[in-house]
Amino acid sequence: MELYVVQPGDTLYGIAQSMGVPMSRLLTDNRPPDPARLVEGQALVVRFPEEVYSVREGDTLRSVAQAHGLTPRALLRRNPGLEGQSQLYPGQTLVLHYRQEGGPPLLVNGYAYPFIDLDLYRSVLPFLTYAAPFTYGFHPDGSLVELEDETLLALAREMGTGALMHLSTLTDEGNFSNELAHLALTDLAVQDALVENVLRTIQEKGYQGLDVDFEFLPASDAAAYAGLIRRFRAALAPQGRPVIVAAAPKTYATQPGLLYEGHDYRALGEAADFVFLMTYEWGYTYGPPMAVAPLPNVRAVVEYALTEIPAEKLWLGIPSYGYDWPLPFRQGESRAASLSPQYAVELAGRYGVAIQYDARAQAPWFRYIDPEGIEHEVWFEDARSIRAKLELIPEYGLSGAGYWNLMRPFPQNWPLLDSLFTIQGLF
Repeated sequence: MELYVVQPGDTLYGIAQSMGVPMSRLLTDNRPPDPARLVEGQALVVRFPEEVYSVREGDTLRSVAQAHGLTPRALLRRNPGLEGQSQLYPGQTLVLHYRQEGGPPLLVNGYAYPFIDLDLYRSVLPFLTYAAPFTYGFHPDGSLVELEDETLLALAREMGTGALMHLSTLTDEGNFSNELAHLALTDLAVQDALVENVLRTIQEKGYQGLDVDFEFLPASDAAAYAGLIRRFRAALAPQGRPVIVAAAPKTYATQPGLLYEGHDYRALGEAADFVFLMTYEWGYTYGPPMAVAPLPNVRAVVEYALTEIPAEKLWLGIPSYGYDWPLPFRQGESRAASLSPQYAVELAGRYGVAIQYDARAQAPWFRYIDPEGIEHEVWFEDARSIRAKLELIPEYGLSGAGYWNLMRPFPQNWPLLDSLFTIQGLF
């Protein structure tokens, strides 16, 4: 696998010819917004097929996979053009193996709201160990705020992907409630009810584990929070179901701020099976224009985490989105709009601007002027920026990655991920 950065005058056909790969492969691995008009600075994933198979009458996805020592999920990963579907037709060319494959094992999780486009969801499931429908909340009495997760769970089961129940203190208004968290952490009757309801839901719906995300906790609740995670783990461990806890992106133990103070890395690491580092949102809706996950910032969080938590327990957070800021930025007034990596490239093409790449942040960006004469600055993720973050995983010996989130199309991420790692499955 290689990454190619589009130069002035490049065409998809010319790139395919020069790299010695079928143009159809570039199309399915990257899904460029406008294949006829590439954008200067646009990054492309290039994979080199080593063994292919021509589908015959009567072939099925399962029969082709079994005949060549693969699982159906692996065959779907090697052929993203199938979009997670099992239908084949005679004469169709399937890639069985690429020149580069079989990297280190990796646990992969991804978060999805129930209203995700189901075709998009199905297409990414083969690349996931777990999918986590977002999110179960709870009431002050410990009863759960129900989630319409049945369709997402059924599709995950169909695809052989595990599912994690996601529990948070998110309210209907979209905010994390530290008051609700405090109640669950300090009132034993409420906590008993919450634990009972969570365990029953996991059992009834067939979740393979639990992912807990209480944010904006005061320091006084840190020990109780680790205690709740420990309680969940004690209940689920005999069933072989892991407990994952999300952690704010800290760089030292006493880091001030409500986002950080209630997350004791050492205590959470001892309590949980895995800790998911939320290494994103440095660039965010209300902040100044910058990369969502600058590589030096991500690296600093990982290096601090390793002083408190064993590497094999750590999952790296990977953002799959970007932001578009109107300029000039005014603190307290400006608001950036979130956008998919695909839409970012489409914007650059629409306004005829080249995509730049910040070598320090390891992130792409560009500026454009809209029809109203307002200048914008866009920072997003592409294959280069994702590779830079993913390469931290083997560098530091981490065990997993978690994508926030699956709602926006990011097609080139998945063949990139599959080229660098062996994605672990549960079934």
